[in-house]
Amino acid sequence: MENRPESKLPDHPVRVALLDLLAELGTVTANEASRRLGYSSGLCSFHLRQLARAGLIEEAPRGRGRIKPWRLRWDSAESHAPDDQTFSAVLHLTPRELAELTASVRELIKRFPERASGHAESRPVEVNFSAFPHP
Repeated sequence: MENRPESKLPDHPVRVALLDLLAELGTVTANEASRRLGYSSGLCSFHLRQLARAGLIEEAPRGRGRIKPWRLRWDSAESHAPDDQTFSAVLHLTPRELAELTASVRELIKRFPERASGHAESRPVEVNFSAFPHP
């Protein structure tokens, strides 16, 4: 199977599964991927290296010893890593204001329709929104 880095597209079901797993977990080693996906660690390791060659993933900096975690690669010139997009706040809202906030966020998210494989630069991004009375 030929892997063409210029295509930037996974060309194997294991690679698609690994990208989905990385999007879900943030970082993963070949052994963790093996346990979660049911493939051999050698197969996962091979496909992780191929994804890295294509520029889709990179080694995560927190590896120790022989442990090699991988993460999705984000081009810092174009976007920020998901951790850079996390925020929280405690607001003082009436029930009506809370409903208005929730509706506004819902409408904002609707502006970004789900795309099956969109652009080569797109990455899966999970968006969570929770608004509830604080104790």
